Amino acid sequence: MAFIPESELIINPNGTVYHLNLLPEHISDTIITVGDPERVAKVSRHFDEIEVVVAKREFITHTGYYKGKRLTVISTGMGTDNIDILMNELDALVNIDFQSRTVNEEKIKLNIIRIGTSGSLQETVPLGSHLASHYSIGLDSLMEFYQIEQSEEEHSITRALQQELGIGFKPYCVTASPHLLEKVAFDMLPGYTLTCPGFYAPQGRVLRGGLRNERLLHTYQNFRHNDFMLTNFEMETAGYYSMGRILGHNVLSLNAIVANRITHQFADNAEQVIDDLILKVLERI
Repeated sequence: MAFIPESELIINPNGTVYHLNLLPEHISDTIITVGDPERVAKVSRHFDEIEVVVAKREFITHTGYYKGKRLTVISTGMGTDNIDILMNELDALVNIDFQSRTVNEEKIKLNIIRIGTSGSLQETVPLGSHLASHYSIGLDSLMEFYQIEQSEEEHSITRALQQELGIGFKPYCVTASPHLLEKVAFDMLPGYTLTCPGFYAPQGRVLRGGLRNERLLHTYQNFRHNDFMLTNFEMETAGYYSMGRILGHNVLSLNAIVANRITHQFADNAEQVIDDLILKVLERI
């Protein structure tokens, strides 16, 4: 089996993986992820017991038990660049032997559920709703550097969006884990989520920096390809889904809709919407 050099898989002096600062025994095979480091404690406060608390950079990890089930919650920060780090290092923890620096013959499949916030792109996606991303389209460049298999349907969606936006690169489109959709998100609003490489101009926001495409938000809202339309946008989901497909893990992104960009509303009970989603996920996983 191929040996992985020290420069490619960096191990800290204490034996932990480089960015996450975790050992294999620190994590469960069921992992909840959140963007905001402060939200980790908002999940783990519901645990009956917390056995692991680790912090490094924006990656905060708590592992413990909820009603007898061992769970890990970890923060990621924002953007698919952080998801690239997270997914590779979580996979390394369970599927690479740190002593021999070789890939294990038998692979472990993690269940990873993102709990995040999102803005709606349609009036029919109301504030306060819980949306499960069945599909996600990435407008970032992460998949320009990986080999990822996509269906003809996924290719056709991204070709149409590229043409509609008039951009010089082809987005990528990936689907959620059917297993986790059925188990966790069976009654949630089905979503077709756009993952943007930024919070301001890529999502059509203008403060002092102008937009190259003044009708960007309108284009997102009105994009149609057969029955496909964009329901919401955020900054991580496509990275999760693509890395999950490449590495063989089950991944699901759940979104608390706290803003509607079409009606220009923001939920006055955003924290309650998020807390309700957290409890719903804890009960179902």
